[in-house]
Amino acid sequence: MTILQHVHSHTDVSSISINSIFDTLLDALWDTFKILPFLFIAFLLIEFLEHKAQDKIKHFFTRAGSAGPAIGTLLGCIPQCGFSVMCANLYSSGIITRATLLAVFLATSDEAIILLATAENGGFEVFRLLLTKIIIALVFGYFLYSLDKKHHTEHHHHSHDLCEHDHCGCEENGGVLRPALIHTVKVFGFLLIFTIIIDIAVLFIGTDRLSQVLLSNSVFQPLLSALIGFIPNCASSVILTGLYIDGALSFGSLISGLCVNAGAGLLVLFRDKTKIKDNLKILLLLYISSVVPGLILHLR
Repeated sequence: MTILQHVHSHTDVSSISINSIFDTLLDALWDTFKILPFLFIAFLLIEFLEHKAQDKIKHFFTRAGSAGPAIGTLLGCIPQCGFSVMCANLYSSGIITRATLLAVFLATSDEAIILLATAENGGFEVFRLLLTKIIIALVFGYFLYSLDKKHHTEHHHHSHDLCEHDHCGCEENGGVLRPALIHTVKVFGFLLIFTIIIDIAVLFIGTDRLSQVLLSNSVFQPLLSALIGFIPNCASSVILTGLYIDGALSFGSLISGLCVNAGAGLLVLFRDKTKIKDNLKILLLLYISSVVPGLILHLR
């Protein structure tokens, strides 16, 4: 049973059974488990770059930096939020730029694609959603890239910072497999805890209450949709897409909610408490980049 089915069938706290809570816990475990391969690949890549090809890779990204937002947009379009997790790790390690990360987050799509494909005129809806998100990711990704390039505000970090944070002993260990496994397990546990908290909260709140807030076709709808989209979990994209299919959201509001929804990538980004200020800037940029086009589409 999907999260959307859970919250549709349990809008009253008194109707929530132990079985539904257990099913929600299983869903949370499965949702987090699906991200596990992306986490391991990302950390394995980070460790390899640090130990084997750091100078060459940095030189490559320096020369090919202008292609970053375009590459990030293409990665984000793949219907799996694991890429946002991977790119959040790569950004924290200084391998990709802030503009590239923003493009990935804006283009990220997950269960929304699957839900829209099953709706009436599903093919057209999926095409319209992907095309709109691609345009938004490219426009705002390259806009941020031009600002960062002009004002030299990019912040580069290194994977040894991550190792120091996790106390994995990478500096003493010449290999890449053990540190990658340690980082993966720790982040997996972090994501699992937050996913369980979020899924249980959504189960008890229910979509009926959410739709009461979002049913109005006021100018504030895209802003509210984007706030729901900030829930760092696939649940928010499922809820927003379901409300759109049911006619509770405009297409512009759906775009605002899905563009800001970077899945578990936001959790990984904020895991490092030493870069809160920089991460908050990315969060604000993500919200503005999602709400502005959403408002335009909503009001047209």
